[in-house]
Amino acid sequence: MPTDTMSLALIAAALIGGYLLGSIPFGVIATRLGGAGDVRAIGSGNIGATNVLRTGRKDLALITLLGDGGKGAMAVAIAWILTKEAGPGAQATLTALAGGSAFIGHIFPVWLGFKGGKGVATFFGVLLAAAWPVGMLAGATWILMALVFRLSSLAALTAATLAPIYVFVVDRPYPIAVLAVVMAVLIFFRHRENIGRLLKGQEPKIGGGKTPEPQDPA
Repeated sequence: MPTDTMSLALIAAALIGGYLLGSIPFGVIATRLGGAGDVRAIGSGNIGATNVLRTGRKDLALITLLGDGGKGAMAVAIAWILTKEAGPGAQATLTALAGGSAFIGHIFPVWLGFKGGKGVATFFGVLLAAAWPVGMLAGATWILMALVFRLSSLAALTAATLAPIYVFVVDRPYPIAVLAVVMAVLIFFRHRENIGRLLKGQEPKIGGGKTPEPQDPA
């Protein structure tokens, strides 16, 4: 019979397992194995797909994008499977904990001295797995903003801002709303330099020329 109770062991597994999974630095792994060097010594020094693309290797950037998004989705999926016999409240809570931990793991990975990416790909992966309509709406928001303004960071910030609202629009459980809010706050924190350039009108556009301070939303 379904129950909304969870053991401390299950909660710890979601937090620790999600974090360790999210800490896997796919950008660093892909560039090193692909012979492109250390992505942290290229462009902005970020480990996300946007900076990996600056190596000139679209294949490695795609691997990074899928890896970073996939690890967030996998953390949520594993938590969902482990709570199949639990009630909807327990399942929503554990998937939110696992997804949030994976997101934090990407931003602050233990393997890289807690210096990671900006979390956008993992943000979308987590949302698509935890509440796919919210993930689709957030993704559509990113695409629309990117097409109109050609500013990747602005698109990411807008998608992050609207994600919690989308959770309520599609009537998803409260823990998923909290998850969306936490991820949005951290995305804004990691994009604080981008925000400064946006306010000054100095943020480079998608497909634009190189600048001394390239944007990197991933």
